[in-house]
Amino acid sequence: MDRFILKKLPFLMFLFVLGCNGGLGLVEIEGPIVSSEEIVKDLKRFEENPAIKGVLVVVNSPGGGVGASQEICEAIKRLKKADKKVVVSMSSIAASGGYYVSAPADRIVALPGTLTGSIGVILNFPVYEELLDKVGIQLYTVKSREHKDIGSGFRQPTEQDTLLLKAMIDDVYNQFLEEVVAGRGLPFDSVYAIADGRIITGRQAYSYGLVDTLGTRDDAHRILAELCGLEGTPKLIEIPKRKSFLERFLESKFNQLFQPSLRYELDLR
Repeated sequence: MDRFILKKLPFLMFLFVLGCNGGLGLVEIEGPIVSSEEIVKDLKRFEENPAIKGVLVVVNSPGGGVGASQEICEAIKRLKKADKKVVVSMSSIAASGGYYVSAPADRIVALPGTLTGSIGVILNFPVYEELLDKVGIQLYTVKSREHKDIGSGFRQPTEQDTLLLKAMIDDVYNQFLEEVVAGRGLPFDSVYAIADGRIITGRQAYSYGLVDTLGTRDDAHRILAELCGLEGTPKLIEIPKRKSFLERFLESKFNQLFQPSLRYELDLR
């Protein structure tokens, strides 16, 4: 696909590179969504640049943190309010938080075999109590009130803990449903019927109205150009990545501890 990396070009030179008809931005969301900062910055730069008429968002993610997914979702909605067109191209997987960030787009394009859906919220935390007992380690805890150590791995959760955590998960889940209903323009009951955490293919998602059309990344590029009133498939402007793979890997590990997640989990055991 034709694209070039946008570095620190002076504004007039930027306009010259794009040409008179304007250009299209490219943002790629790859891997678990554990941080939104860089993606939101890129979307904001495209939002503020009058030369950019639309943005292609390529999603290849199993989801991730609630806050990060919501930040990206809101940034995409701000793009639309700035009269920029947004088309999402779903790659191999765009599930849970990957679908959350896609929902507000003007068009969603998925491959027939894309894994998507997984509309739901999950919270995991390990409990080490029995292991500590076996090795003879005891933990002494002083807390302000009874729920300050909720989710601690050093004790079994109480029935009240579970009720409180479930209420939190349900609230985030309802926020997810609201975004899908608003973004896709679907009846609440239709979304709720399939929003039980199930993973579905792109073709199934199309039949449910969760995606607009089936096609490739090139098809999504063409659709975006048409929505923006541009001929052909103009070059895509990409802002260079600023984090190394190691930085993203370490960030993902430290940010997944005791956080409700919009994440599709595949257990191959």
